[in-house]
Amino acid sequence: MKNNNFMRRAIELSIQNIKDNGGPFGCVIVKKNKIIAEGINRVTFNNDPTAHAEIVAIRNACEELNTFNLEECELYTSCEPCPMCLSAIYWSHINKIYFGNSRLDAAKIGFDDDFIYNELNKKLSSRKIQMKQINQSEAKKAFFDWEEKIDKIEY
Repeated sequence: MKNNNFMRRAIELSIQNIKDNGGPFGCVIVKKNKIIAEGINRVTFNNDPTAHAEIVAIRNACEELNTFNLEECELYTSCEPCPMCLSAIYWSHINKIYFGNSRLDAAKIGFDDDFIYNELNKKLSSRKIQMKQINQSEAKKAFFDWEEKIDKIEY
């Protein structure tokens, strides 16, 4: 039953955000059956295309817990995460995702991420945004330095 309550809070955040002239997305992050962070879509408020509800909640959770690893956490979001948010969820090591609306539901109201999912499967030369690798030999120095660093913090 607690799962439903956490999802209801994410939905409540999404509905309130619409009233506050934001996007229809809300998210909560839970650890040990307690909400530790919330997030709403702040794209237009912050003029930041990465300020999706899930990203905002992840940033807030990391700050609250003073860590970049959220492996003991679950995420409840009002909508299936977009590719960017899904990647951030993987990078943060969150254990489980619960979502309300699907990405198909989101597409019906103008939030269509399918083109990004499709772009990821294309060869670099076929993508909408041109990508070209340059200065690889110079860039490899940072990777070499990282590989040799004894006291690095793995993530």
